[in-house]
Amino acid sequence: MKGFDIGSDRREELRATSAILLYSGLDHTAHYGTVHAINPGKGGRASIGAGRPIDRSALLKCLTDLSQNAAPKAEFLPETVLAVSQDAVTWWCRPGMRRVFFDCPKIGKRSAVVPHPSLVFRAASNGFSVFALKEDSRPTPASTLHEPPYFNTWDFGKICIGSAHVPKRVDVSSIAGWESGFFESAFTHPNHGGKRVSYPKGEFAFWKAMLDGTFGEQFPKKSLVSMKFTLGALIAGKER
Repeated sequence: MKGFDIGSDRREELRATSAILLYSGLDHTAHYGTVHAINPGKGGRASIGAGRPIDRSALLKCLTDLSQNAAPKAEFLPETVLAVSQDAVTWWCRPGMRRVFFDCPKIGKRSAVVPHPSLVFRAASNGFSVFALKEDSRPTPASTLHEPPYFNTWDFGKICIGSAHVPKRVDVSSIAGWESGFFESAFTHPNHGGKRVSYPKGEFAFWKAMLDGTFGEQFPKKSLVSMKFTLGALIAGKER
């Protein structure tokens, strides 16, 4: 077990001094634990010593030491950030005019600046999703989510990333990169699943009208399809 350098600001070599072993059943849930001292050994070849049942004091000391030396730095949260958890960031995107790109047989290769509704994005360890809103102001937990009126999306707002370039990190500082990955990618096809937009003759006719400038600078909110699911439920991780 070799030591390692913790950084240029504190030139100190760290070495393993103790170990905690957890014992789990078939359900992979820890049922028992032991704490062990690390024996230095000869030639730097350390080994794990005999263990003793782990107790509350050992766990508390470990957590206290780690929190003091590895606590994450606080970061400023913009107004658009709605929720941050260990594995997801949820934010609001104001309505406005943005460019879209299409590359599909029924529409062709086209690009135009079109109106977009207010949107909620969620980047998480298990995927990227987008939802539409009818209100133009910052949403509340009671706000109703609507289907995203876009191609390349699955049911419940899941985005088909495909060849889009999106960040590897899920944090507040990566929000701009996630948005760019969505808006700057070409819409190629409407995915199978539920109804994404309410419009005569369907989604292809809707987007042809959008690209032709039929709606001017105002997104047609009456075309949005309600999910009958709230922002608060999404943030809480509830199933629809």
